[in-house]
Amino acid sequence: MKWLLFLVLLLFPISIKAISAESYIVMDADSRRVLDGKNINKEKLIASTTKIMTCLIALENKDINATIKVGNEVLKSFGSAIYLSLGEEISLKDLLYGLMLRSGNDAAIEIAYLVSGDMPSFVKKMNEKAYEIGMSNTVFVNNHGLEEENGGSNTSTAYDMALLMQYALKNEVFKEIIKTQNYKAQTTGKTYVWKNKNKLLFSYDKLLGGKTGYTKKALRTLVTAAQENDKTTIVVTLNDGNDFADHKELHEKIFKNYERVLLLDEETVVEPSNENQYYLKDKFYALLTKEEQSQIKIDFQINDEKKLEAGVANVYLKDDLLGSVKIYRKVKNDEQIKKEGFFKKFLRWLLKW
Repeated sequence: MKWLLFLVLLLFPISIKAISAESYIVMDADSRRVLDGKNINKEKLIASTTKIMTCLIALENKDINATIKVGNEVLKSFGSAIYLSLGEEISLKDLLYGLMLRSGNDAAIEIAYLVSGDMPSFVKKMNEKAYEIGMSNTVFVNNHGLEEENGGSNTSTAYDMALLMQYALKNEVFKEIIKTQNYKAQTTGKTYVWKNKNKLLFSYDKLLGGKTGYTKKALRTLVTAAQENDKTTIVVTLNDGNDFADHKELHEKIFKNYERVLLLDEETVVEPSNENQYYLKDKFYALLTKEEQSQIKIDFQINDEKKLEAGVANVYLKDDLLGSVKIYRKVKNDEQIKKEGFFKKFLRWLLKW
């Protein structure tokens, strides 16, 4: 029988499909834990996935209904476009849909001028936000992702881009834009009808959306988020000729093998190290396999017994820190009385006047 099995394997080898990306990552959108990946900190060109940050900066810094009259700056645009015309008036909302659905580089330029007045000022905001998020290996030189003639280019890593997507998913307008399959825009003298370039949005019903990218130097780049029930995953691939299939496979692998587990919430009993009582305001979830669920440890660290924000609850998987939630000290009755007494005294003082 053994020789027969050997013959079958020889004649019909089992093919093990590998992810074709030069670098990739799968991240838990709740805990930001890295669930799978390769070369996750390797700095790469990111092409039009840059526009995730562009969209986010616009949403955080300008009224979405603001409008701009397209000026001569749009003539600098090349590559993918929504084909804006000089003198045309268009809203930021429509520009953002053109940016994310059709990857319009002309839309990106107009967004920079509408939000910040020029490209350098807008790019400064992008790099400041990258620093705030923790994207320590990311540099932006423009807001569209094309390589500059002087050699400058936007570079990042799979890990940093996953952090960006995790942050961006907290913005409900961003989520609405990236999940849109088709969009119609009406400007002064023009009607646009756009179909999303992200083909996975039409073939994979668990996809929340994302952003595609391509240049001859960066090759194919893709950032997506997907959701099954309460589980949300983020996948980033850089230089991947089979990116759509790889993303679906990576999302599905996690959905099949992991469960979303609530590890901390307001009902969590905080073990005190003194006479004070403590509580948590926030919840902490993580995607875990069944085996990993038994390997979770929670460590309560009280850093200051007098402050209301007293410490942190650290969640560990074995020896690896998954995340932390702030611990708050409960106000004692005598403290509350003092506060109420001061308030009453203040009221009496006002009444005298």
